[in-house]
Amino acid sequence: MNEGRILQLVTFKLENEEFGVDILKVQEINKMIDITRIPNAPPFVEGVINLRGKIIPIVDLRKRLGFEGRTYDKSTRIIVVELDGMVLGFIVDSVSEVLRISESTVEPPPALVSGIESEYIEGVGKLDNRLLILLELKKVFSASDRKEIEKAANRPEKLFSCRLGPPYSKPRQGMGQPGAARPALPEAGQDNLRGARAPRTGCGP
Repeated sequence: MNEGRILQLVTFKLENEEFGVDILKVQEINKMIDITRIPNAPPFVEGVINLRGKIIPIVDLRKRLGFEGRTYDKSTRIIVVELDGMVLGFIVDSVSEVLRISESTVEPPPALVSGIESEYIEGVGKLDNRLLILLELKKVFSASDRKEIEKAANRPEKLFSCRLGPPYSKPRQGMGQPGAARPALPEAGQDNLRGARAPRTGCGP
């Protein structure tokens, strides 16, 4: 580990555990909105949403990591990330804050952490009064998982076409592009990391 390196993380909760992911992988955070279900999708794929004209697959992270399901509430959030050019959202119980920690406080994970296999965990950060589990998203969503998710997300194209209006809008310039400058993130408690309003979906009431 690099003693002087500072990690910037978006932290969130599942059950009673606190997790963190690299801030550079996060595009935005939104409150729960209507999700369109997809027939025959993998069990952990909840469906898709219309995010400003772009169809985004949504994964329930609790199911993916083996936690029991729970009813979504006002604290539930969707974290939108980009992994190797693929944009997807995953559902968490709540979002805590944007945190800066020294890499020297992070230790390699044991074989099992809170019931989660170590292959999904980049490390465990030891803070003053709590532990922070750093997820390796590319392991949580492997290449085969992402292929399956993408395949499922492409099924409802005709369903959305009448509501989005062809052609589908392209992502805003700079979003998810390597080397693109990212705006400063807001303080904890704000939902959308890019400052945009929570999007409305074209599906449902």
